[in-house]
Amino acid sequence: MICPIFYFLYRLLETDSKSLRSMNGSRRNSGSSLVSSSSASSNLSHLEEDSWILWGRIVNEWEEVRKKKEKQLKDLVRKGIPHHFRAIVWQLLCNAQNMPIKDQYSELLKMTSPCEKLIRRDIARTYPEHEFFKEKDSLGQEVLFNVMKAYSLVDREVGYCQGSAFIVGLLLMQMPEEEAFCVFVKLMQDYRLRELFKPSMAELGLCMYQFECMIQEQLPELHMHFQAQSFHTSMYASSWFLTIFLTSFPLPVATRIFDIFMCEGLEIVFRVGLAILQMNQTELIQLDMEGMLQHFQKVIPHQLDSGPDKVIQAAYQVKYNAKKMKKLEKEYTTIKTKEMEEQVEIKRLRTENRLLKQRIDTLEKVSATMFGQVTRAQEAEENYLVKRELATVKQQSEEASAQLEQAKKTISQLQQQQQPQAESVLQLERELVQARLKEAESQCALKEMQDKILDMEKRNTSLPDDTNVARLQEELIGVKLREAEALTGLKELRQQVRDLEEHWQRHLARTASRWKDSPKKNTLSELQDELMSVRLREAEAQAELRETRQRMLELETQNQIHSNQLRRAEQESRCLQERMQTLTVQNKDLHVQLQEIKRRQAEIECKSKEEVMAVRLREADNIAAMAELQQQISELEIQREEGKVQGQLNHTDSSQYIPLLPLHPLIYCLFYSDFVVLLIFDLFQHISQHSL
Repeated sequence: MICPIFYFLYRLLETDSKSLRSMNGSRRNSGSSLVSSSSASSNLSHLEEDSWILWGRIVNEWEEVRKKKEKQLKDLVRKGIPHHFRAIVWQLLCNAQNMPIKDQYSELLKMTSPCEKLIRRDIARTYPEHEFFKEKDSLGQEVLFNVMKAYSLVDREVGYCQGSAFIVGLLLMQMPEEEAFCVFVKLMQDYRLRELFKPSMAELGLCMYQFECMIQEQLPELHMHFQAQSFHTSMYASSWFLTIFLTSFPLPVATRIFDIFMCEGLEIVFRVGLAILQMNQTELIQLDMEGMLQHFQKVIPHQLDSGPDKVIQAAYQVKYNAKKMKKLEKEYTTIKTKEMEEQVEIKRLRTENRLLKQRIDTLEKVSATMFGQVTRAQEAEENYLVKRELATVKQQSEEASAQLEQAKKTISQLQQQQQPQAESVLQLERELVQARLKEAESQCALKEMQDKILDMEKRNTSLPDDTNVARLQEELIGVKLREAEALTGLKELRQQVRDLEEHWQRHLARTASRWKDSPKKNTLSELQDELMSVRLREAEAQAELRETRQRMLELETQNQIHSNQLRRAEQESRCLQERMQTLTVQNKDLHVQLQEIKRRQAEIECKSKEEVMAVRLREADNIAAMAELQQQISELEIQREEGKVQGQLNHTDSSQYIPLLPLHPLIYCLFYSDFVVLLIFDLFQHISQHSL
């Protein structure tokens, strides 16, 4: 065994020589220790002698101390590993000494990695304020690139993840790049980091679930506040687990926590995270989501400027039950298993849906072909019917032409027979002219009568219907009858007046000779005068009676006219009521039709939404298929690269390994099928709108 002081001095000399070689131009085995010989000598004077002796003894007797004094070793690690012993102690804690992969490191640097562009992009963002890494193309950035590239070639499944660069950077601050590479490989394999950095990040989800359950159990009020603000655990704690607090805390604090992580694993991350939440619970409960994010990013790092002892002491006061963590791991596994089963079922249903859609498409194509055949059959039938009709028309035209020829023959025969009867024909023509003149006169009279009838019709247009016309005609007949009676009565009165005038003339003639006659004759004349006066009074009475009768007839006529008007008004009101009832019935029918149209429109909208959802599901399937295809492409590229590497190592041709399959036509088919489905969906929407 080597004395610890001599061993340490040997390490310092080795790093100084590697630094000199890197300054001369070597990019590969360059020393990456941040501590130079001058800084080491200055720091060496400040180290306590007891600490040097203690850790030197631990390093020299490592196997015995690890087996028999594990508890005392943990206590020492929790208090902090001295800076100059960190490199060797970290290697001893993770058993990274004398790893076979260390010999392959130089060969790995000669290869090309598919992740080189990503690594180059993220190197400038790794410890941007640290002296060792902040300058572009500096020694720190080069060795960091070498270690990340070598690991991406060793572990093709993980490749490169952004958070891993901070862990590698911390390792490079303590040791050369070959040893840092070996320690990083051990951390990825034995400290659950590989599961954290996998593309699926399943282990990170498990850590988030366990950490959230611990918060719910030990800090229920804070958990309720996080739930109310929709402040998920991954929003602030994912970087804690991925970088072991290297991006969240000051570097000295994170380095002390990393010491404990190298000894105890991820348990310290759970403990420190919960201790931080306990220390800031009062402030966090009073903040909203943005305030909490600002608090985690700016306030909490400054709280730890005084040193890590306070937070580490609080971390080991947190309750941590390993059995319960195993139980939570089983619960999370069952939950994820159920989710995977549901996803498998969803994929199965999606595949069935896709097959059904394909079957629908084939059926639609078949129906389209059948429709084309039916239309062609209908066209053939229509052509046959047209041909039959054309044949019948031709036959009828032939018969008509034959009849016309026969008529021409009969006309010619009649003309031959009518030559001797020319005179009779002329006479008939004259009579025909006269008959036409009479016909013209009668037509003129008929036109006049038609004009009168039109005038009467125009006058009668205001009348509601034929029944009212008939009633008016009856009223007119009654009025004419009453007028005729009145005229006959007037004629009788005139005749009576004439008779009275004749009697009066006779009476005057008698009265003129009355003074000449005897007294007897005078008495007779007086009696005749009285009789005449009586007749006159009788005639006046009859005339008055006639006038009263005439007035009574007029009043009856007016009464009848008014009653007819009332009857017509009642009929019109009845007709209006019937029309209003029919209009209400029509309105109800229209309302029912409107409701039916709205219902059909709602059904069509639902169908369109379902089809939109189906298209979106299909798009999601296509995206998933694209992701799977891209994964296959990346796997095949990795296999090809591995084949090339293996071929280079074995001095053989790499063409015998698996080549990259041409998957571009398959991707084209997927996009083409999606485009066809979208076209069919637009056609269905157009048909539904046209039907509406």
